Amino acid sequence: MNLLTSSPPAIRLTDAVARVAQRLDADGIGVEKLGDDDLLKLLSDTAEARKALELVVASASAEVSRRSARDRGYGGLAQRKGLRTGTALVQQITGLGRRDVTRAVRAGEELALMTPFASEPVTPGTGTWSQTAAAPTPAAPEWLQLVRDALVAGTLSQAQFHAIRAGLGEPPVDRYPELDAEFLPQAWSRAVRLLLDEAATLPVEGLRNQARIARDRLDPVGVTLRFEERFAVRSFRRWIDESGQRHAHILFDDEAGAWVDALLQAALRPRRGPRFVGADAAERARDAEADDRTNEQLQYDTIIAVLRTGADADPQQAFGDRQPGVRILVDSSAITAIDERGAARVTGVGHLEDGGHALPGGVVEAHLCDAGAIPVVWAPDGRPLDVGRELRLFSRKQRIAIAARDGGCIWPSCGAPISHCEYHHIDHWWDHHGRTDVDDGVPLCRNCHLRLHNQRWRITRHRDPASSADTYWLHPPPDPVTGGIGDPVVLRSKSPRRFGAA
Repeated sequence: MNLLTSSPPAIRLTDAVARVAQRLDADGIGVEKLGDDDLLKLLSDTAEARKALELVVASASAEVSRRSARDRGYGGLAQRKGLRTGTALVQQITGLGRRDVTRAVRAGEELALMTPFASEPVTPGTGTWSQTAAAPTPAAPEWLQLVRDALVAGTLSQAQFHAIRAGLGEPPVDRYPELDAEFLPQAWSRAVRLLLDEAATLPVEGLRNQARIARDRLDPVGVTLRFEERFAVRSFRRWIDESGQRHAHILFDDEAGAWVDALLQAALRPRRGPRFVGADAAERARDAEADDRTNEQLQYDTIIAVLRTGADADPQQAFGDRQPGVRILVDSSAITAIDERGAARVTGVGHLEDGGHALPGGVVEAHLCDAGAIPVVWAPDGRPLDVGRELRLFSRKQRIAIAARDGGCIWPSCGAPISHCEYHHIDHWWDHHGRTDVDDGVPLCRNCHLRLHNQRWRITRHRDPASSADTYWLHPPPDPVTGGIGDPVVLRSKSPRRFGAA
C-alpha cells in the first residue's frame, strides 16, 4: 500500500494537471490569450496541482530524511550520495531553501503518522527497500487530525498547514490541572474548524496571526509567559556601516511595540485611514497628497519628531484629531474589583483592538489605572448604542462597539486593522434612508469602502429569528461583460471574541 499512489492526492494531481495542460498553448504557456474566467480557472487548477505535488515532496523529503538519519552512519542515504544530511540532499535535488525543506520534512512526518505502513531497509547500506507493517501509532487528537486531513484533501496548502500548526501549537493541558482533560483539546478542535473555514480568504500571514489569537484566547496563562519571554529579549542596537550610514535594529516587547504601531498608524492615517474625521479633513487630505515622502520616510520623521519633542509635543499638531494610543478589548468577566478603592484585578487577557494580539492581565491592569475603561454593553438582542437617523455619522461609542464586534476591515481577505477603517451604512444613509445603528454599520478600510461604492457592491444583514444572531453578506455587482451576478459571500468577524475564551 502506498499513500501517494492509492489516495485522493494522486487523483487530484493527475486531474488538475490534465486541466492545466488543456488550457495551455501548444507552443508555450500563452496565458495572455485566455479570457478572464479561463485565466482564473487556470490559476486555480495550477494551485490544486501544486498542493498535491507539495504532498509528494513533503512525503519524499521526510522519507529521505529518515533514511539519512545520523544513527545510520555511512550507510545513510545522504552519506552514500556524498552529502552530510538528508536536508542537504533534498536541497540539492529540489533547489529549495533550507527553511522550505525543513517545513516539507515536518509536513511529511505528519503525513507519515497517518499511514499504516512505513519503509524499513532489508539490508542496511544496500539501497534495497521494502514495505513492512509499522507498529501501530496512537490515534491523533481530533484537532490535529482535522489539520492533517485538510492538508491531504487539498483544503490547505503546506504553508497554510504550518501557519495553523505553528500559530495554534498544542493544547497546554498540563498548565490547567483544574480543567477536565478534554476541555482544551475540544476547544482546540473548535478553533481549528473556524480557522479551516477562514483559510480560503486569509493570506498565510493572516492565518498564522489568527491561529495565534485563538491560542491566546484559550491559554491566558501562556499569554503572560510568552509576553515575559519577549520582554526579556527586548533590545535596541545601533551600528555604522562602512559608508557612514547609521543603522538600528529594535526588538520590541508587546506593549511598547503596540504603542509604536499606534503612533505610526496615527502619522499615516491621513494617507490610508478614515476620510471623515472632522471639519478640516479635506484640507488635511490635500496636504497628505502633496507630501512626496514615502511611508517609510514619514514614519522615520515621526519617530525622530517624537524623540525630539518628547512628552511636551502637541498631539493636535502631530497627529490630527486622534491622539495615538493603545486600545485594549477585555471581557468584563475577566475584571474583578478586589479592594475598597475599586482597584481592578484582571484574571484573563486583553486583546489589542488593532490586530487582536493578546496582552497579559498585568499590562491591562496598568492601562486601567492610567487610562480607565469604556464599557461596551452586549445586549441579548444585539442592538447596543442605536441612534436611528438622528445622526449622520456613527458616534464614538458606536465605532468602539463595531470595532469590538468585527475587529478590522470586514471585506474578505483584507487585513486592514480597525484604525484604518471607516464605518459604512449597509443601508445607505442617503439613498436607502438607512439608520445609524450598530447593527447596520460595518468597518471597511478606505480602499474597500471606495471599491464597494464605486463598483456597486452591496452588503446585507440577515437575522436568525431563533438566535437573533446577525449574518452579513457581500453581494458582487453584475458582471460588466455577461451581466450575470455572482453568489454572495458571507462576511466573517475578525475580532478575537469569535474564538471564545477559556
